[in-house]
Order: sequence, then structure tokens, then C-alpha cells
Amino acid sequence: MLRGVTTHGDTTGATVSIPVRVRDLLPQDLPACTWSGSATHLRHVERELARAAAGEVDYLAVCTPVGVPVAIGGVDYQVSEDAGTLWQLAVLPALQSSGLGTLLVRAAEGRIRDRGLHRAELAVEEDNPRARALYERLGYVAYGREPDAWDEEGPDGSVRRHETMCVLMGKSL
Repeated sequence: MLRGVTTHGDTTGATVSIPVRVRDLLPQDLPACTWSGSATHLRHVERELARAAAGEVDYLAVCTPVGVPVAIGGVDYQVSEDAGTLWQLAVLPALQSSGLGTLLVRAAEGRIRDRGLHRAELAVEEDNPRARALYERLGYVAYGREPDAWDEEGPDGSVRRHETMCVLMGKSL
């Protein structure tokens, strides 16, 4: 259940609660996930769904009662033989700080345990303190740093390289 969502700019202080559920992300969900990244990103997610069908990853969606994804993210089992690696975690911006990220991470951890693994790992960009604070609240501990890079598509279709430094974090399950 998603609780305590207050619309930004709402002066009435109204709170809306809606039930949500976690399920596998499906290819037909991708048009509703444009909030999670560029067209290039969504093509990458589509390729990851093929890996999910092969059992190499889990790709989850937190969905509203009508099935619309409001948070998505994956667990890769090929990065480390001893852990599931959480990646591409995203929450619809208007619903951030409402508990959806926590729900998504906990569901991913459950999938990792279901595979018989006892450790979850992730990388968070150093310039994303809100996400890092969430992971720390959920028990993740920093154990290193490493650079990461990927191509991003701009609104005009141009592609630029995004380079960043990430904090590596892990948690025993």
C-alpha cells in the first residue's frame, strides 16, 4: 500500500493512499515507463527483459491497481556469483519519498534470497545523496568506489557520454 502521497504545491495537505503490487516488468509496460529515462535507456531495459526471460536477471515493477509501473528496477545475477546486484532502480519523480523505493528494494532482496543467495550489492552515484541515504537506511554499507559511464540520448536525439563515480554498497541478507 502506497500511503502519504501529497501532491507538490497542494496547500490542503491532502493525503492519498492507493494499493500497489510488485510484479515482473513486461515488454508492454515500457511505453508507460518513459519517466525512467531516455529512449536509449528504454531500449536497454527492453534488452534486459530478454535476459529476464533467460533467468539471468529479474526486472521488477511496482504497479498501481490498473497495472501502471511507478517504480522499476533490476537484479543481475551475472555480475557476482555470490550476490544479486541491484541496478537501474527508478521511481516516478512525483512519487519519490513515498516508500516505493523501499518496497522495490525489499522485493528485489526477496528475489535474491529466493535464488539462495545471501548478499545484495549495488552502486549509487556519488552525486545522488538521497538514493544513498535510502540504501543506508535499508542496511547497505559502502565498501568501495568505481567509475561508471553510459551514453545518454538528449531531447534533440543527440547522444552524449555520461561519466560518474559510484559508491559500491552491499548488504547481507
